[in-house]
Amino acid sequence: MDIALKNVNRENFEAVIALEVATSQRGYVADNLYSIAESSLHRTYQPRAIYCDGEVVGFVMYELFNHDDRPPAYNIFRLMVDRRHQGRGIGHRAMHCVLEEIRAQGAFERIAICYVPGNQVARDFYASLGFQERGLNEATGEIIAEIRE
Repeated sequence: MDIALKNVNRENFEAVIALEVATSQRGYVADNLYSIAESSLHRTYQPRAIYCDGEVVGFVMYELFNHDDRPPAYNIFRLMVDRRHQGRGIGHRAMHCVLEEIRAQGAFERIAICYVPGNQVARDFYASLGFQERGLNEATGEIIAEIRE
């Protein structure tokens, strides 16, 4: 299984916005169309289509925070795999691709993610990638987990 990330563009836009999560996951991730629109307003947002063996099967988006006096920080705040492709390890491999893409840009302060406290699947998933819980975001009520360099 070959997993790759590509920029969202005219060629894959329709495929990305047609992706759907399982019904039980709808409250955990924003709609891809909303995310792409959001990225057009924020230059620091990096939307990526997730490909498996040449087919668009998911979406991920992260943000870059540049600092003048220290290495940049990143926030991965969207990840979804289409319901028809879940359970095959695609999300895990895609996250490895995101982490590789970020690390290829040089030293960083942290890579952060957030998830709903009751989402044990997300907690276990991110922990398996090396994320460590750091606390609760008081504004959103979500758990913050990070990888620090």
